[in-house]
Amino acid sequence: MAQADARQPVETAKKDADRVALFGDMHIHTSWSIDAFVFGTRSAGPYEAIMFAQGEPVRHPGGFIVQLKRPLDFMVLMDHSEYTGALSLANDPESAFSKTPRGKELKAGIDADAMKLYQQLSSSMVKGERDRILQGPDVAGYSWKKICDFAEAASEPGKFTAFPGWEWTSTPNNRNLHRVVLFKDAKRVSDAEFSSLESQSPEDLWKWMDDQRSAGNDVMAISHNGNLSDGELYPRERTNAGKPIDKEYAAIRMRHEPLAEISQVKGQSETTPLLSPDDEFADFNVFVWLLLGAQGTATDYGSYMRLALRDGIAMQGAYGFNPYKFGFNGASDAHSAMSSYRADDYFGQHSLFDDTPEKRLSPVKTLNMDNRQVCLAGLTGVWAEENSRESIWAAFQRKKTFATSGPRLKVRLFGGWDFGKNTLASDDWVQTAYDRGVPMGGNLLAVKAQAPSFLVWAEKDPDSANLDRIQIVKGWAKHGQSFEKVYDVAWSGDRKPDGKTGNVPTVGNTVDISKGKYTDTVGAAELKSVWTDPDFDSSLDAFYYARVLEIPTPRWTTIEAAKLRVIPPDVVPLMVQERAWSSPIWYTPSDALRQAPKPGLTVAKLKEKGAVALDEAELKALVVGKTLNVHNTVTGQHVQLLFGADDRRLVVSIDGNTPDPSMLGDPLHSAPRYEIRDGSLITTIEGTPFRVTVYKSNGKYVAARSYEFGYANYEVEAARE
Repeated sequence: MAQADARQPVETAKKDADRVALFGDMHIHTSWSIDAFVFGTRSAGPYEAIMFAQGEPVRHPGGFIVQLKRPLDFMVLMDHSEYTGALSLANDPESAFSKTPRGKELKAGIDADAMKLYQQLSSSMVKGERDRILQGPDVAGYSWKKICDFAEAASEPGKFTAFPGWEWTSTPNNRNLHRVVLFKDAKRVSDAEFSSLESQSPEDLWKWMDDQRSAGNDVMAISHNGNLSDGELYPRERTNAGKPIDKEYAAIRMRHEPLAEISQVKGQSETTPLLSPDDEFADFNVFVWLLLGAQGTATDYGSYMRLALRDGIAMQGAYGFNPYKFGFNGASDAHSAMSSYRADDYFGQHSLFDDTPEKRLSPVKTLNMDNRQVCLAGLTGVWAEENSRESIWAAFQRKKTFATSGPRLKVRLFGGWDFGKNTLASDDWVQTAYDRGVPMGGNLLAVKAQAPSFLVWAEKDPDSANLDRIQIVKGWAKHGQSFEKVYDVAWSGDRKPDGKTGNVPTVGNTVDISKGKYTDTVGAAELKSVWTDPDFDSSLDAFYYARVLEIPTPRWTTIEAAKLRVIPPDVVPLMVQERAWSSPIWYTPSDALRQAPKPGLTVAKLKEKGAVALDEAELKALVVGKTLNVHNTVTGQHVQLLFGADDRRLVVSIDGNTPDPSMLGDPLHSAPRYEIRDGSLITTIEGTPFRVTVYKSNGKYVAARSYEFGYANYEVEAARE
């Protein structure tokens, strides 16, 4: 039997198999958010958001009626914590605030130019300037208390649960560090919201959350949109406050942030083709943008969750702590008090900015955001005993969650050492899986050196497309370097995996672009498998999560174009494969297994042996104008690099072979630059800088690279002339 992690909430075996999948939206904005108000959401407030989530017909800000085909099971009732309700209250002649001087001033600004007013308020917030009236007890404070009242009144055990919360909107230098902050109990909450006007530092938010816990208020935070953070949401060496990432940072982050949002209307934060070039399905809902209309593109390193998970286990192996041990959730982040989760019933996500098909397909950009690139709203799935605050909150804490890009796919994942090939044939396989293994979000602690097996199951949304395949995404780390691989483990039809790559061929495509339709004549309603890791190394930290793909379907833009009888926009794909992601399972080796192989060479060990880092002059003499042979001692790879006297570098060969032209770049225009400064060689990969420090040890050169967590993994020598 797999050993459970004592740090996780205890699971009750009698109830394990009875858990059901519940779906909810954990990130939505109403007229009480100042940006949503300016986008045109004037009359749809928290009450309307609840009614929509519960399946009632609700009037969209555009004037038409929208209604979910199936109600949600839970939601986080929330708005931005900065000036919550200020514009809505100022615009309401019945509110007490509208009769005050500041309320009248805001009303005049709304009537004159609401967007200009929003930009002024947003600019002041980014600068840390605080309007004490708007953030005070009569405006934001009043609104927060009303949100809690609404959440309490809407919750009915067994039918619907609403958690009160807000979005902490920290945006330093237009980089997204936002968190959704939510409370378990609508009656045990803070007196006021902790906003980015109090602090833009995540560390300060977490300290405030510790104080709330001490006061008896259960609270958690969920990070989101790492893809818009320009590498800042998942730092790799130093915290956002500029301090080294350490055990204390990891502990407090994981204490407060058990989940991270992987999918929403502004794209997915799983990975990109740049970070995962061997993942044929990585190019899905890649949305690159900086907040508030800022120009530029966001870096992928430090922005996406798969790499963060990899960095986390690399830190675990190197330092003994992991700040990125989170589960997955999905949400909308729509700003209309209601969200579009279905491509065939898409009504936009940003109020009057995209309330008609013509607006949605228009190339016009608002705040530098292209409506055509906006995605379906995501959803969070939880496996819970019942629809109640207690059960759903416990599922959040255990990371027994999964995320979808919109459809209500269901997915289960278990890991263990005692799953047989026939485990899934039993009627009580779910209980067997709980008894013999650990579920998604769990920790698979080593009790054997043999490879673990994973039991995975998925079921289609009856109102959406059939399933193409289930994949297991694996990440592992060795000596500070991390790696990943995607395995096809279950698929529809009689397709055969490629003998060399193991990849399953593409599923059939039934999409009719001209009509914006598809048929469910390919794919499967259910997929399941027991899979054993063929590349397992018992000494290495690893994680595994399941990804479930639907068959190809027309993107909402293609469906809208067919309705208007126009050509679909070419800035987005014509078709997509909607999907679901399970939270990961982490494998942690025992100390004995971890220490069995030959240990890697660390910088600390180098220095103990008397190695000295090259100074600037010595480094220039070794590098500038030279061709160097670099041996990666972890992977065995040999790379030859030319460092030109013009401060540019070029990959000459990899393992003796000329690399793909895309890796070489254009030597005259796009070969990466490098510089030697502060005792390090500083260069970039895809625009992201990293540092290399070279040490001389026993007449040989050994290099350590940043983001490899204290290991010196490279042997360096000058190429022979």
